[in-house]
Amino acid sequence: MAKRKWEIISSEYVLESPWYRLRRDACRLPDGTVVESYYVREHAGFSVTFAITPNDDVVFTRQYKHGIGDFVLELPAGMREPGEDAATCARRELEEETGYIAPEFEPVAEFTTDPTSSTGTFSLFIARNAVPHGSLRPEATENVDTMLVPLHRVLDQVRSRHVRAQSQVASIYTALDRLGKLS
Repeated sequence: MAKRKWEIISSEYVLESPWYRLRRDACRLPDGTVVESYYVREHAGFSVTFAITPNDDVVFTRQYKHGIGDFVLELPAGMREPGEDAATCARRELEEETGYIAPEFEPVAEFTTDPTSSTGTFSLFIARNAVPHGSLRPEATENVDTMLVPLHRVLDQVRSRHVRAQSQVASIYTALDRLGKLS
């Protein structure tokens, strides 16, 4: 059984952007092997919201994602601002991306995004009684459409590969489990 952590010999930032920093570590493994360049992405984390309307529809966004060069369905989600807590981020992103608000955000889970190469985490919230309020305020790089999917049809969006990101799939299954909707 692995019992010892890696020793960091040195670290340097090789990229700093508004969204994340990329760190290169030189590490000594427990057996003494030295890894000269191990890259770790640091970011503040993000929040995901499973928002349900009074009619039992789930609020989704449809957005272009340049990394895969295609459109995907996602639950409203976004990066935390510096000093922002996860619940505030969830509320802000729901309204910015969809124009919806909700009176209550229930914290459901905290996940690690990629423990091999990232420090990032994301927090999942369920927002009940979400209603439209105001207008969308997407960021400059976002081209967002809002879609409502009946609660009983949400898993169809995963099965049909309209929802593809692992964080989104984990969020959907976890929220449906919390709501008692998985068989």
